[in-house]
Amino acid sequence: MYCYTGMYKGKEISVMAHGMGIPSMGIYSYELFHFYNVETIIRIGSCGALSDNLNLNDLILVEKSYTEGNYAYNFDNIESHIEKSDKKVNQLIEETAKEKQIELVKGDTLCNECFDLYMPDKDAMINRAPKNIELLAAEMEAFALFYNAKREGKKSACILTVVDVPKKGKGLTADEREKSLKQMIELALDTAIKI
Repeated sequence: MYCYTGMYKGKEISVMAHGMGIPSMGIYSYELFHFYNVETIIRIGSCGALSDNLNLNDLILVEKSYTEGNYAYNFDNIESHIEKSDKKVNQLIEETAKEKQIELVKGDTLCNECFDLYMPDKDAMINRAPKNIELLAAEMEAFALFYNAKREGKKSACILTVVDVPKKGKGLTADEREKSLKQMIELALDTAIKI
């Protein structure tokens, strides 16, 4: 897995891919926290909208991640299906977004084990979610990151860009994704150098 360390606005920062899905994120974030003494990880990624109120290119600041998966049970014999991002890191992301005049949608997301666009009955799964959590969008990695940060006493956050709005029949092309994620990337970088 490629990892790059370099300078951004005079500060040293590392950027790394994490692969796809909870297991891949689980391995990389655990190793970074546990063996490499990384204190904070801000994940950036794409997501599919579950809420009718979202549009293409909206930025989501994840507060809680819900999964039906058993990552925590497999790892620690703990029943956990909802994990939170770090409040202080989220607050710093919000402050940075305000400075850069970037609008954020804050809320909870589904961390799924299947790519949601391929699921024949996505609503059945959404209806199984706890009633006290309103799922804005679906992605595939945040739960493992948040769980590992908690178990290792570290900090984590997640910023997502909406690239598919299935209910409206809209989605970004590969070229559009490449160009439209810049705002999210800069927001994460400009936040990271403040930590």
